[in-house]
Amino acid sequence: MSPSPSRSSSPFPSAPAVAFFDVDETLISVNSMSRFLRHHFQVSGRPRSALDDAVRGLRALAERGAPRADVARAYYRHYAGCDDRELAVQGRAWFAAELRAGGLFLRDSVAALREHRRTGETVVLVSGSFAPCLDPIAERLGVDMVLSARPETVAGVHTGRLDATMIGEEKAAAVRALLLERGISGDRCHAYGDHASDLAMLRAVGHPVAVGTDPVLARHAEEGGWRRLPGAAPS
Repeated sequence: MSPSPSRSSSPFPSAPAVAFFDVDETLISVNSMSRFLRHHFQVSGRPRSALDDAVRGLRALAERGAPRADVARAYYRHYAGCDDRELAVQGRAWFAAELRAGGLFLRDSVAALREHRRTGETVVLVSGSFAPCLDPIAERLGVDMVLSARPETVAGVHTGRLDATMIGEEKAAAVRALLLERGISGDRCHAYGDHASDLAMLRAVGHPVAVGTDPVLARHAEEGGWRRLPGAAPS
């Protein structure tokens, strides 16, 4: 049986607790991985045709029904040979450009995050994206920790392989491991996600919150009486 929402007057229980947030289309209105890939190809001087080929390949994998983790592995192969420090610089430039464009952050989700911070809870981002995209977001929001995909690097250079995808069950495992390490009951904690692939993470806590309109997630939210927040407006 799915957990029920808190019955206290405030939607957030008192600390100690942890609030876990997916990022893409949960806290921000865009997919950071696809947007950053475009930025990376542009600033690296690669032709538009190379980006188009990369996007087509990833889209074809998804349309054939490949697991999201397999699509992620294909995505990170595009960074093989890249210097980790240079990607970090590119990530900050990408983030600054997204901020200038406006509408990056989802208001209701960010308000929830700030409320968790106000009550003294630990706030953790849990995402299949990676450090170049997530570090500037984490700094902007003042979060405590980031659990993310871990591309393999050797001497600071990306190999194109992944040590962890942080998708699906990997998110839930990371959440449970952190709570066990800190001796915190998952029943006290919140998690926010926008996609069916976030279900394992949402079920790992006592207070799951569904963001947006994903039909699978919406069905579970309705059946479990989960709190819901609006997502990004359709483009």
